[in-house]
Amino acid sequence: MGLKVALQMDPIGAVDIEADSTFRLAEEAQARGHELFFYTPDRLAYQEGRVTARGWPITVQRVRGDHVRYGAEREIDLAEWDVVWLRQDPPFDMGYITTTHLLEMIHPGTLVVNDPFWVRNSPEKLLVLRFPELTPPTTIARDLATIRAFKERHGDIILKPLYGNGGAGVFRLDPNDRNLSSLHELFTSMSREPLIVQKFLPAVAAGDKRIILVDGEAVGAINRVPAAGETRSNMHVGGRPEKIELTARDREICATIGPVLREKGQVFVGIDVIGEWLTEINVTSPTGIQELERFDGINVAEKIWQAIEARRAG
Repeated sequence: MGLKVALQMDPIGAVDIEADSTFRLAEEAQARGHELFFYTPDRLAYQEGRVTARGWPITVQRVRGDHVRYGAEREIDLAEWDVVWLRQDPPFDMGYITTTHLLEMIHPGTLVVNDPFWVRNSPEKLLVLRFPELTPPTTIARDLATIRAFKERHGDIILKPLYGNGGAGVFRLDPNDRNLSSLHELFTSMSREPLIVQKFLPAVAAGDKRIILVDGEAVGAINRVPAAGETRSNMHVGGRPEKIELTARDREICATIGPVLREKGQVFVGIDVIGEWLTEINVTSPTGIQELERFDGINVAEKIWQAIEARRAG
């Protein structure tokens, strides 16, 4: 039986159909006979006991420049739908957090993927703190003295915004760097949020591995290699995806975190591993499924929909 599926995401007309994971999920849903409705987060509302969204029925096709077609705009009651995808990109700000509170009101009667309660309480750079044995030395602080002491202990560090994404605002400060105070001043003038600092991992030169988990099970990985002269490996900033296999350490990491992800309703998750270390657990809007499909022939979108359909059937 076809499901009624609402996609809460950034404008679908602007996505790269060869890379965007949400587009691939929509394409697979349509192929499985599911009905699609698209809306942007600013059109989500609470109205006198109802959680509503104003948007458009859509159909998708893999044609550049003509990949989405819209039906007539209308308002829907999300409690009457089977699945809502929480897929807008961060920043993980109060606007994003508010959408999780609203969607939590209809879940699990309407299955929200990923579970909005645990998306809100398990953002990318914080959920990893539950697994200190898997992660490099890490500190989260706003206080400059605490961050400076961490740098003195470890010498070569990565400094970045706690709720950033896509490699934005990521700085490497090596033992000879003299910019910590200035960067701290810059960041704290822009935001009241803490910063995250981690020991720099030289293994990033060989790549930052993105491992995809579906319902807590690892299904494959891609490697993201930094561009020449660049520390960051994110594809948003020029990282090059390449084929790679899961190692024994990768499987150990996934076996440790997988049950927690499954318990918390995180159906589609992308974790980042550098060398032997887990650095992030991405639950808000993970990417990488199209690259994995091209490299390894694994239809991750199919596996994700099988997991969702099983949850709805249960």
